[in-house]
Amino acid sequence: QVQLVESGGGLVQAGGSLRLSCAASGSIFGINAMSWYRQAPGKQRELVAVITSGGTTNYVDSVKGRFTISRDNAYNTVYLQMNSLKPEDTAVYYCNADDPDVNKRAWGQGTQVTVSS
Repeated sequence: QVQLVESGGGLVQAGGSLRLSCAASGSIFGINAMSWYRQAPGKQRELVAVITSGGTTNYVDSVKGRFTISRDNAYNTVYLQMNSLKPEDTAVYYCNADDPDVNKRAWGQGTQVTVSS
């Protein structure tokens, strides 16, 4: 079964950048969709960005033009490049793998991103 570990979170000032990484224990090649979610205190978890096995990407409106999701199948890693960060981006960010094969579904443990004003 795939296991996911996020890294790259931290504290950054508004306008700054961070790159999150999601390393998979197994191959992510062919996994239907790899995504980043986030959950802010007192709020529901929301989908931030998704990338399909074919490389199609989609983003929540609030991050379009600022965040970029990518996947490196050779290194079994998914990235989220976050630029022009805003205080409202503060949240715990989670990596997710989704696929019709239940053995290819997983959540990471999350990484905290804090953006100060």
